Amino acid sequence: MESNVGGRDRLARGIVAVLLTVVAVKALASGRRSRGLLLGVAALGLGFNAVTCFCGLNRALGIDTTE
Repeated sequence: MESNVGGRDRLARGIVAVLLTVVAVKALASGRRSRGLLLGVAALGLGFNAVTCFCGLNRALGIDTTE
């Protein structure tokens, strides 16, 4: 995989992934299963982007935020 996520973009994706995880856990604990699962999937996607430095949507759109 070719890197296309870097710098501030990578940091922002990591922070948003953590925040979405917290909200997903709270939603699941309060009985809102579909909302919690949706937020959990979004958190996993952004976390994957932050860790691997690759985003399929960035690639499709021709966006590269690496330095």
